[in-house]
Amino acid sequence: MSMPARGTVTLLHNRVRLALHPLHAGSDPAVHPLLALHGLGERTPDEPPAWLDAWPGPLWGLDLTGHGASSLSVGGGYTAEILLADVDAALAHLGPATLVGRGLGAYLALLAAGARATSVRGAILLDGPGLAGGGPAPGSPMMVAGARLPPGPPDPFAMIELTRDVRPPDYALTFVHQAVQLSGLDTPVTVASVVRPPWLAAVVGATGVADSTLDDALAAYGVPIP
Repeated sequence: MSMPARGTVTLLHNRVRLALHPLHAGSDPAVHPLLALHGLGERTPDEPPAWLDAWPGPLWGLDLTGHGASSLSVGGGYTAEILLADVDAALAHLGPATLVGRGLGAYLALLAAGARATSVRGAILLDGPGLAGGGPAPGSPMMVAGARLPPGPPDPFAMIELTRDVRPPDYALTFVHQAVQLSGLDTPVTVASVVRPPWLAAVVGATGVADSTLDDALAAYGVPIP
């Protein structure tokens, strides 16, 4: 595991140590934080990414379990729902925040928008590694016991399991409906990706979901909470 950067906050999710990185303080203290969620196999960048320069509030990045400076899953096992709990731990520390996710992080941002609707002030979904997961239905079983895998991060078992994670469109839509009903936002989810696997194609046509650019989404969500 790489060493956390200076200023990094260590959070505990069960027995996993999560690294929550401050990327910049922002120019407007009245605007809530933006929490960036990386793609599968990635980590929070060392410097604030230029594509998020337009965000006026604080910017943070979370290393998911098995990635970056966060520790590996204790006892093994990776699902999107386990990583959703990582995001929940970050929101408990930061308070209400907008989420911007790449790939796997986009799927987690959607789940969090529904599961923690009062804490997520908009979720922006972007292209990136792990966006499709394992598709809308289970595939053929695959055995990895005894496999000689290089040490992480990223944890090779995360790479295997999260590329086979089943993502049915109707399951994704339940989180959209929860976000619409509970968040108080007219548009709690914004899709700004080009690639649209089945779960995301279903989401983009739902009520309460915007099909927009990243810059427009940042401008829409980057205002002080009333």
